[in-house]
Order: sequence, then structure tokens, then C-alpha cells
Amino acid sequence: MKGTKTKFILGLFAIAISSPAVGFAAVQNDASLFPPNAEPGKCYAKVLIPPNLKKVTEEVLQKEATEKITVTPPKWEWVEEKVVVKAAEEKLELIPATFKTVEEKIEIVPSSVKLVVTEPTYETVEEKVLDKPARTVWKRGTGLLDKVDNATGDIMCLVNEPATYKLIQKQVVKAKASVNKVDVPGKYKIVKKQVIDKPAEVKKYVVPAKYITIKVKKLVSPAKTQIVKIPEERQTISKYVKETDEKMSWRPVLCQTNMTKDVIVKVQNALKDKGFDPGPVDGAIGGGTLKALRDFQVKMNLARGGLTYETLDALNVFVK
Repeated sequence: MKGTKTKFILGLFAIAISSPAVGFAAVQNDASLFPPNAEPGKCYAKVLIPPNLKKVTEEVLQKEATEKITVTPPKWEWVEEKVVVKAAEEKLELIPATFKTVEEKIEIVPSSVKLVVTEPTYETVEEKVLDKPARTVWKRGTGLLDKVDNATGDIMCLVNEPATYKLIQKQVVKAKASVNKVDVPGKYKIVKKQVIDKPAEVKKYVVPAKYITIKVKKLVSPAKTQIVKIPEERQTISKYVKETDEKMSWRPVLCQTNMTKDVIVKVQNALKDKGFDPGPVDGAIGGGTLKALRDFQVKMNLARGGLTYETLDALNVFVK
């Protein structure tokens, strides 16, 4: 009677771990009617072997290539220039010449063009990239069927699980760099000078002209524009690609021979140490222990659907 009760508890344990939330693979190459190469004294269960996922890296564009514009300002120098303030004159004996003063506008800094650079601007955009590909899985269903025995009456549903995506951020050029021309007016100076109003008569003699020296700003080299190409920036992201599909397969599991209270306590303590809460550590298989065990197998990518020896090894629980 005690052995029959233990088998019943183990049956419930295997069914709870292989609940619809776990899912069943579309390919069941190794899931035959009976376990192959079974050994006496061992228990076996059909478990879900998870798919093998490979982590790959992919390079995506983060910032587009652009151009940077630099302007070398013009070079100027101050030079001295002689300006006539009194023209040469001819004087006449007896009737001297008469003069008048006039103003003249002299350019000391010529007009020029100033180049003003506007820096490029960027904006951050989001791009959706594939994280996990779509797949199909078997899930247990229910219906109006009568079970003749434990080997009949199960309903399985093939369900499509959509692909999952994640968002990454990258920068794109919103406005390119540009150069604008600004006119810079020249500078002038008003000088006064004398000019002959009436020349001398009768006897002529020459009075030399008079000059003043002023400083004038002259252009040596004009402004220059240089365009520097800024290369694009790329970012490496990681994603998972499925190498093999999940499948159903027979695996040795913990059975009535070694399913003792002490073993269950070891499993509960190991789950707790790994960060999975099994509830009270009481040596009894409850809902908390089943959920913690299922979550541990999912995280470690282990076979699900029974307490396999592979799971016991991962928990560092050794059973004689």
C-alpha cells in the first residue's frame, strides 16, 4: 500500500512539472512508447529537452557618417601708405595762387566676406531588432474525452509562439553642417587736403606736394573652408539564435526507491541556495517546491517534466 501511494505522488510530481506553461516540442524524435535501454530499478519520464540557443553578435549602425566644416579666418596686415594732403603747386610771382580745403574718403580696411559655420545636429531614434525567432510548441489541452486507461485520452495542441524583439537606440543626423557667408563692410577715413582754387599767374615756380603717412589694413590671404569627413559609428548587439529545436525524450528521474524525505529536503535547500523559493523546507513536495524546481530548470536550460538526474547534478544533490 505504501509503494502504491509513493508511485501516485511521483506521478503527480511529474505531471505538475510538465504543466502547459512549460510547453512541448514540435519534434519528438526520441519520445517512443517505452524508454529505450531501460535499466531495472530505475524510473523514467518523458521530459522536454529545451532548444539549444547560440548567442551571436551583430553590428548595427549607431551614428551616421557626416561632415565637419572648419574655416580658417583671413589674414590681414597693416601697411603704411602715403596720402597727398597738399598737391604740388605752381606759384606765380606777384599773383600767388589761391587754395581751398576739400575732404576725401579713403578706404583703410576693405570690405570682406566672413564665413560662419553651423554645427550638425543629431536626434536619437529607436530601432526594433529581432531578439528570439518565432517557434511552434506543443501544449496540453482539454476536451470532452473519456480516459480508458492512463495511456489514452491526452489532448495536445500545436501553438505558434511569436518572435520577440527589443529596441535599441541610435543617433542620426537631423541637420547637416553648413557654412553661411556674412558681408563685412569696409572701413574708411575722411582726410582733408588742399587743392588749387586759382593758379598763380605771371611768374611760376613749383611748390612741392605735401603728404601724410597713414596705416591701412590690407588682405594678405582670404578665408579658407576645410571639410572633414566624420565616419559612421557602429554598435555591436547580442541576440540568441536557435541551433536545435526542443524535443521530448525519455530520461532517468528520481523514483520511489530513493524519493525519501531527506532527499526532498536536500532538493528544497539546494533550490533555496540557488535563489528559488520552494516554500517551507519540510520534506514534502508542494506547489512552491514544484514552481521553484520548474523555474530553476527553465533558467538553467535543463530538461523539464520530471526531477531528472541532470537537475539533481545542477543542484549538487547526490542520491545513492
